[in-house]
Amino acid sequence: MIESISSSERLVGSAGARSRWRGMLAEYLGLTIALIGLVVFFSLATKHFFSPTNFTTIANQIPSAILVATGVTFVLIIAEIDLSVGSVLGLCGAVLGVLVSKAGCPLWLVVPAVLLTGLACGAFNGLVSLRWRLPSFIVTLGMLEMARGGAHFITGSRTEYLGSKVASIAGWSVLGLSFPFLLAVLLVLVAQLVLTRTVFGRQLIAIGTNEEAVRLSGIDPRPRKLAVFMLTGLLVSLAAIVDVSRFQSANPNDGIGFELQAIAAVVIGGTSLMGGRGSV
Repeated sequence: MIESISSSERLVGSAGARSRWRGMLAEYLGLTIALIGLVVFFSLATKHFFSPTNFTTIANQIPSAILVATGVTFVLIIAEIDLSVGSVLGLCGAVLGVLVSKAGCPLWLVVPAVLLTGLACGAFNGLVSLRWRLPSFIVTLGMLEMARGGAHFITGSRTEYLGSKVASIAGWSVLGLSFPFLLAVLLVLVAQLVLTRTVFGRQLIAIGTNEEAVRLSGIDPRPRKLAVFMLTGLLVSLAAIVDVSRFQSANPNDGIGFELQAIAAVVIGGTSLMGGRGSV
């Protein structure tokens, strides 16, 4: 009797695993085929596309996009949206540029200030949206304008040229891959583990699926939503540091339209705009 029950449990577990794999295959099959098709097309169209040098060049150009998209993934999973990420990136870059070029502050002081700027913007988005029950679409749209205006105000609408003062942030690499890219990949892995292997991550997915059910089960969604908005602000500030160090300048117009690129990338990657489903 015990053996038959154990055998039944194994069969159920095996069937469940096969079902999950079939679901994942169905979800990502189209994306995988499209990606392979693009790689094949550009490999045939461009002589040096499928080369290590080209791939390392691409990898070293996308860390900021990876960081911002990671934050946006968490926001969409909880069925919210953040339209301010591009402008907050510009504001954080402007803060870095002004502190380095005009105030002459050392990097060990500037980097925490930039991170705090991103955290503050994320906290504002979360607190205003949750406290007054305003749609995050409206709140972050307001932050989009405020952050962009703040970036122009503190820079006087001028580009701050920093030269080698910030080059050390992205100055070393491993096998041709820059430190910002390696950091971005590490943070993506950590974010995926948090989302899929922790109670906090499962709570976020549950909030995006049915927030009212989560509330009735005794879990307050508000602090978790606030944490997500603050995490997004932090990742955006990291992206700003990466961009400024790469271009060695800070432009108040940096990040214009970046929010739409990030949302598009996340949705193409399989995260639902309706919340409750997705991965980093």
